[in-house]
Amino acid sequence: MIEATKKWIFLKISGALLIPLMVWFIINIISIYDQNFLNVVDFFKNSFSKFLFSIFITNAYFFSALSISEVFEDYIDNYKMKNVANKLLYISAVVIPLITIILISRL
Repeated sequence: MIEATKKWIFLKISGALLIPLMVWFIINIISIYDQNFLNVVDFFKNSFSKFLFSIFITNAYFFSALSISEVFEDYIDNYKMKNVANKLLYISAVVIPLITIILISRL
C-alpha cells in the first residue's frame, strides 16, 4: 500500500474516533466546570474517565501529528529540514501524551 494512502486511512479513522471522544470530553468538562478542585480530581480518579481521557489525548495527538506532517510535506522544500520537523513532531506526539497519561494515572 502506498504511504500516502496509509496516512489518509489513519487520518480518517482517527478523525472518526475523535468525534465521540471529543463529545464525551466536552460534556464532562461542562459538568465539572464550576466545581471545586476536589470534584475535578475525583473525575480524573475514576478509572473509566482515565481510560477514555487517555485514549482521547493519544488519538488527538496522533491525529494532529499526521495532519501537521502533511503540511510539512506540502510546504517545506528542503528534504533534511522536512525530516527533522517530522521527527520532532512525532517525538512530541509520543512524549506529551505519555507524560499526561503517567501524571493522570498517579491520581
